[in-house]
Amino acid sequence: MSAVGLAFIVSLGLLHIYAGRLRWIERIPKRLWLSFGAGVSIAYVFVDVLPILSAGQATLAETSGIIAEKLEHHVYLVALIGLMAFYSLELLAKRSRAGEREKAGEDCTSPGVFWVHVGSFALYNALLGYLLREAEHHGLLPCALLFFALMLHFLVNDHALRAHHKALYDRFGRWLLALAVIGGYLVGTGYMLNEASIAILWAFVAGGLIVNVIKDELPQHHETSLGAFLAGMSGYAALLVSVAH
Repeated sequence: MSAVGLAFIVSLGLLHIYAGRLRWIERIPKRLWLSFGAGVSIAYVFVDVLPILSAGQATLAETSGIIAEKLEHHVYLVALIGLMAFYSLELLAKRSRAGEREKAGEDCTSPGVFWVHVGSFALYNALLGYLLREAEHHGLLPCALLFFALMLHFLVNDHALRAHHKALYDRFGRWLLALAVIGGYLVGTGYMLNEASIAILWAFVAGGLIVNVIKDELPQHHETSLGAFLAGMSGYAALLVSVAH
């Protein structure tokens, strides 16, 4: 465990805990940082995550074992499962929120849906924490690039989850997500999966990342800054490409 990697993961945990209290964000128009975060996340998905899935497909094809044989040509199916899972969770949260508005006049989800929704994001965060630790094995720069993308991604996720769950999120959710991402990283310090398993994890996380980018990080037209979106997307894509070469 490197001091830099530990600082990264603790920073991500603290981001979840204090995201609702970051006064400097309130001074930046929401449409700017949402659009910039959308651009960075879209660039990360297309420039870094999709090539990871392609490499993972090749890794599975070269790996022996029952699971690898079953998934030999279907790593993208795992990504699709991740996408469907997180899209279903979003619909569940929206319907619960609408039902609570009609029933009790409260613009938040029911407690049961809160635990299902936030618990699923805790698993998502734990996987991302593990993959951040795995990226650290490839060098400081890949780890730093992933950290930057996750920092913006978590910031927007936090904003969306707080909108759905209100007080329950502030009381329990933010702490659970912070502990999950740190816990996933710590698991990665003592237990390393093989390349085929890493490919499967990345595929599932990629599906969740894509749907979360689409639903949370591409704002409605009246909340969009095209300039900030293009700056985030082109700047981060150029950075990823320059590092890769």
